[in-house]
Amino acid sequence: MESTTYLKINPADSVVVCLCAKQKGEIIEVDGQRITINQDTPAGHKILIKDVEKDEDIIKYGYPIGHAQQALKAGDWVNEHNLKTNLSGTLEYTYQPVNKELDIPREDRTFRGYRRKNGEVGIRNEIWIVPTVGCVNGIAERLATQLRQETGSQGIDAIYAWHHNYGCSQLSEDHENTRKILRDICLHPNTGAVLVLSLGCENNQPEDFMAMLGNYDQSRIRLLVTQKVEGDEMDEGMCILRELYGIAREDKREEVPVSELRVGLKCGGSDGFSGITANPLVGEFSDWLVAQGGTSVLTEVPEMFGAETILMNRCRTRELFDQTVAMVNNFKDYFLSHGEPVGENPSPGNKAGGISTLEDKALGCTQKCGKAPVSGVMEYGDRLQNKGLNLLSAPGNDLVAATALASCGCHLVLFTTGRGTPFGTFVPTMKIATNPTLAKNKPNWVDFSAGQLVEGRTMQELLPEFIDKVIAIANGEPTKNEANGYREISIFKNGVTL
Repeated sequence: MESTTYLKINPADSVVVCLCAKQKGEIIEVDGQRITINQDTPAGHKILIKDVEKDEDIIKYGYPIGHAQQALKAGDWVNEHNLKTNLSGTLEYTYQPVNKELDIPREDRTFRGYRRKNGEVGIRNEIWIVPTVGCVNGIAERLATQLRQETGSQGIDAIYAWHHNYGCSQLSEDHENTRKILRDICLHPNTGAVLVLSLGCENNQPEDFMAMLGNYDQSRIRLLVTQKVEGDEMDEGMCILRELYGIAREDKREEVPVSELRVGLKCGGSDGFSGITANPLVGEFSDWLVAQGGTSVLTEVPEMFGAETILMNRCRTRELFDQTVAMVNNFKDYFLSHGEPVGENPSPGNKAGGISTLEDKALGCTQKCGKAPVSGVMEYGDRLQNKGLNLLSAPGNDLVAATALASCGCHLVLFTTGRGTPFGTFVPTMKIATNPTLAKNKPNWVDFSAGQLVEGRTMQELLPEFIDKVIAIANGEPTKNEANGYREISIFKNGVTL
């Protein structure tokens, strides 16, 4: 990226993005036109480069990001106070395919993963305790703590209990969503062994839940129903865990092709730099991985609103297009059924960082999936079936969406952020800073700085370094969230609690 103080992203844009703070009265030259800044404008925010009338669309990334709430002049600071979303309800869409195959050469790249009995590959070898119901969270944590104390986690990567609130007092879709996510965790290749921990009287009945796992490895996935234990369930649980530990610690890494790698694409705490640094960098990586025969998954459906046609028209088939339309409109119906507007998305942090409308956010957000054709569309809780770029139905909430990405089978989540966040889900959650300030201030949170792109580095220079970093994490290098022990799950809930 050229060293400059502003960026015009697309030739059709009516705004530029400030790469550093601008002061009132400062003059910038855009396309040969001298423009005087009319208000102090923070870095990452937008400055209008042409006069617009009230209700006229304002263009960024080459697309409308909303309309002016009043007449505005060139040099005005465009923000949430003078820009309003164009989004409303569900829409009808026309399939206009623009599929283009990626012109990226195949490379002979590998990573060191764990080949599982069913042929899948994991990038971690961990022991997990999965409660079927929140009532046994405490027991699960005690068991995990005791196993860590006994073994020091020697020979494996980690030992965790995945707490959640559900498994009982839920109906229909919510109940099935909980069961599917817990099933997906049990079957994830990043675990070498699982203890499924049940109370016994919950709606998520243990025998029925185990049947959901299908033809699983019964030597590595074991069930304990605590109400059926005569005596101390801790003793029984530790007996099983010691056996599982003995099995899992014998697993070894081996070289596997990078085509086996599956990554989730997520952003959170986005700012005005997200769509010009970290998200495009992750998009370039996604395209590279897909070109190697690997898999990437984009979710956060509400943060597709305003950019959804770009994704729809990249669908390989009409069937995938129809599935994407249904995914988008179903999420809009979900908002409307609760009496909520579909465009009320940007958070206070997003707005402070320079994102003014949902369209502004979505057009930056969707850049994480590059330009590859869409090869698959999944419902919430589904497991990956197709290589290439997939779309997954899940909300934008960071914890819920990251859990959904991991649950579908992603080995790690690439998480871009401009404001910063420490959390991680149950797979490595790699944080990519959008700006140099965040990377400098939060080195204990950030794994990679895409902010180098506004410091003079080019995408061509940075992408190979980013690829190497992702492969290093796949090889076992801990992400910052792993090193800090910040790991959790969160399950999507829509209906009533009994």
